[in-house]
Amino acid sequence: MATILMMGAFDTKGLEYAFLREEMLVRGHQVLAVDTGVVGEGNHFPVDVRAEEVAQMGGSTLEALRAAGDRGSAMKVMSAGVALCAKKLYDEGRFAGIIGMGGSGGSSVVTAAMRALPVGVPKVCISTVASGDTSAYVGAKDVVLVPSIVDVAGINRISRVIFSRAAGAICGMVERDPTPAADEAPIVVASMFGNTTECVNACAAQLGDQGFEVLVFHATGTGGRTMESLISEGLVDGVLDITTTEWADEICGGVFSAGSTRLDAASAHGVPQLVVPGCIDMANFGGMDTVPQRYKDAERLFYEWNPAVTLMRTNAEENAQMGRVFAEKANVSTGPMAFLLPLKGVSILDGDGELFCDREADAAFFHALKAHLRSDILVYEVELNINDPAFSARAVELLLGLMSEGA
Repeated sequence: MATILMMGAFDTKGLEYAFLREEMLVRGHQVLAVDTGVVGEGNHFPVDVRAEEVAQMGGSTLEALRAAGDRGSAMKVMSAGVALCAKKLYDEGRFAGIIGMGGSGGSSVVTAAMRALPVGVPKVCISTVASGDTSAYVGAKDVVLVPSIVDVAGINRISRVIFSRAAGAICGMVERDPTPAADEAPIVVASMFGNTTECVNACAAQLGDQGFEVLVFHATGTGGRTMESLISEGLVDGVLDITTTEWADEICGGVFSAGSTRLDAASAHGVPQLVVPGCIDMANFGGMDTVPQRYKDAERLFYEWNPAVTLMRTNAEENAQMGRVFAEKANVSTGPMAFLLPLKGVSILDGDGELFCDREADAAFFHALKAHLRSDILVYEVELNINDPAFSARAVELLLGLMSEGA
């Protein structure tokens, strides 16, 4: 028997949560109930943490939120409160998994709590917005979204089935811990893209031979954020950041930005890191019809990677900006780090004679990086393309040296 944290607006969704609670109880589990409702009081079942306490943890009071009558502000306060509340209860060992439900507002609140918990803690949210772009709800965590099919408004022949299945899902998740690996190897995280796959695969194989477990993240925004999250949680021993292309999307407005905190975690937590400007030569958009008109008007260079992905070659100005950003991120590093620069191309497309080959644009990044970088951070330059086998061998050699230095 395990305890499941059930969190949500018990004032407006009390009947729905009462049904969900009963479904978990009949499966033999206990329920820890946390109310996030601002409108009224939830009285359909015993509540362990009242909404007033959640509001206070979020920096306000229920009285103030009700008096203001601003739903958006109330959602922000309660989201901040539930994140702190869930983390506190989890750290105290009070629950093994978490479940909640709602529309867009309710989902945003309960998933804020879920995102505050470590990866691996079971998280289930029944939601009306469990389709399309769900990144605002999932973030970089393992939140399972269950489409509610109908609105979360009453118990009917559809919602009854969905709620019951979701209860079964969270109960199944908490009933048995994952089987641990026979030998817990030290973890290295690496970032990869289609244009750096050959390099990262070679690095992963070499590191595996050295006894490391390599976790590879696709540099599509979500991948970068997730990698940063795991580093921040203290789960990572070394960072092989081969593919930092998400910064090109951040600067150019592409679809694969990981946000302005990309490259922060390893520096902040002193984790040994080797950083490579992999695929900074390209910003990513959807189909050609999604590319901003300003880039088309400027007659920028494009490449259709596939029907759903259009790549735009970054220019010298954008690359210089990235060089300055990378230096700023590195300059606050508290642990061993270095840069490795492939002078014959930062991607497949940037190889000699390839479509995106632009050595002046590449050099703009290299020069800006070195001009603004802290003097004790080493920059290694090699006359190789990023996917050359010799480059991956050098990257592994440097990372192992940094990890040895930080041991």
